[in-house]
Amino acid sequence: MAKTKSGGKTRQKTNRPGKRLGVKLFGGEKAKIGQIIVRQRGSKFYPGEGVGVGRDFTLFALREGKVRFGKKKGKQFVSVIDQN
Repeated sequence: MAKTKSGGKTRQKTNRPGKRLGVKLFGGEKAKIGQIIVRQRGSKFYPGEGVGVGRDFTLFALREGKVRFGKKKGKQFVSVIDQN
């Protein structure tokens, strides 16, 4: 008889590096044009004023200003507001 159980696929998996997802610029911080604000899987945050969406759902700044997070109808929005 075998001394240890056969591991099968679950024991053969190797560690994978994390994907570095999450919020990169928080509310009130200054954003430059093209700077990444949120990296995400799916649309947890939606783009507001002055924010664009990449094909992998990355939110980035379309203009310079301060980052602002808010809610509308139960959805979380991210927008970039002019500093003036």
